[in-house]
Amino acid sequence: MAFTKKEKQEIVAEYENWLKNSQAVFVVAYQKMTTKAINELRAEVRPSGSHLHVVKNTLMEIAFKNAGLENQGLLDNASLVGFAPSDAPLLAKALQKAGKAGDVFKIKGGYLDGKPLTAEQVVALADLPTMPVLRAKLLGLFSAPASKLVRTLAEPARQVAAVLKAHAEQPASTAG
Repeated sequence: MAFTKKEKQEIVAEYENWLKNSQAVFVVAYQKMTTKAINELRAEVRPSGSHLHVVKNTLMEIAFKNAGLENQGLLDNASLVGFAPSDAPLLAKALQKAGKAGDVFKIKGGYLDGKPLTAEQVVALADLPTMPVLRAKLLGLFSAPASKLVRTLAEPARQVAAVLKAHAEQPASTAG
């Protein structure tokens, strides 16, 4: 499909906008992937705010250059690019999961906060817990010492109450 110069400029501007608004960008080779599989993967990543696009490599290279991202040779062959505005591990996890499902595509690499990532680093990022899970773990770490302190402070009072209760339950004949 041939694009006019104006259409190409609009596409590059759109790519640059996606790059600017993304915390992470991942590039995937998808030669054997069907349109149905791509659409299913898009639907899977959409709830996290991420999105996937089949890109024109030459125009994406221009957008990378304009965005100040170094060219790592990621854009050879057919490329599917994932953009994660906020939760990068979630997008990486979805791509890794889809890659494990078969030999339809492989992660080439990407960028996280403008820094280049290898395919192995993207997979390592996929192994990280998602942001809500991290927040829950941190909250648990912060609240554990406080709850231990409360139990420790309450324990002497509980013991005194148990002694008083035991004393109150003794028969009156043993008292005198």
